[in-house]
Amino acid sequence: MTVNHPSASEESVIHVQGLNKRFGTRHVVQDLSLQVRKGEIYGFLGPNGSGKTTSIRLMCGLLKPDAGSGTCLGFDVISQSRLIRQQVGYMTQRFSLWEDLTVAENLAFVARMYAVPHHNEAVQQGFEELHLQDRKDHLAGALSGGWKQRLALAACLLHKPRLLLLDEPTAGVDPQARRDFWEHIHRLVDTGITTLVSTHYMDEAERCHRLAYLSNGALLFSGTVLELIAAQHLHTWQVSGGDHQELTGLFRQQPGISQVTSFGHQLHISGQDEVLLAQSVGAICRAKNLLATPSQPTLEDAFLHLTRQG
Repeated sequence: MTVNHPSASEESVIHVQGLNKRFGTRHVVQDLSLQVRKGEIYGFLGPNGSGKTTSIRLMCGLLKPDAGSGTCLGFDVISQSRLIRQQVGYMTQRFSLWEDLTVAENLAFVARMYAVPHHNEAVQQGFEELHLQDRKDHLAGALSGGWKQRLALAACLLHKPRLLLLDEPTAGVDPQARRDFWEHIHRLVDTGITTLVSTHYMDEAERCHRLAYLSNGALLFSGTVLELIAAQHLHTWQVSGGDHQELTGLFRQQPGISQVTSFGHQLHISGQDEVLLAQSVGAICRAKNLLATPSQPTLEDAFLHLTRQG
């Protein structure tokens, strides 16, 4: 496991030690210790069921741990969870606002629920910041995925949170909506808001300042994208030509090759033994008249490697 913590001189918005959570016989989070710095985007990666969402909720006082301790926004995650929740904006993976209310009615209701001062002005600001003015009278249930996403984010921001929790926030939306969403998140971070986000998209993970990789409830890695890639000690070749299905099975049988993945018209072939990998790739490429070039391993290569190891 590779976990890089910030130095004591750097301000930590979240600092937890040894968090554990069980649901029945399932040990969903195991001894989670992590620090998140003020004003950074911290991404959570891992396969489905790895404990990403539960870990985020534990770290922010939204769920009580069975063991462990920590602080979030300067408050104790166990005894002062109510105070933390008042300063957190939480955007769930599934759209959770009221589909039979309009955009304006949803924001007005959320503003009153949070007792937002001058809530009419706050709602108007939400329209402007997320460009919702032209859709304020539309029913939420009639919006596309991208506009529902904007509405959900606007609702999260009404009470001026210091911390944003985003649980796979762009699932099911188109690429342009995803780009627009992330541009807005970076603008928010520039104002000092700290963001925790779980995602399966590698391009989104690359937008994060630091990442945590979890598997079966355990933290396997914490650090930057480049640190995560380097920590896997992978070497990668790109192979072009031939029948991918046939070649995938053939390459996977060779020594020194740990994974073979299709990327468009190429195969990414990776392993940790540089010499043995080159020998195996070279032998098949010569026999099959394929073009092979060495390549830098990507975040996706590292992610797939970690997933298979986990």
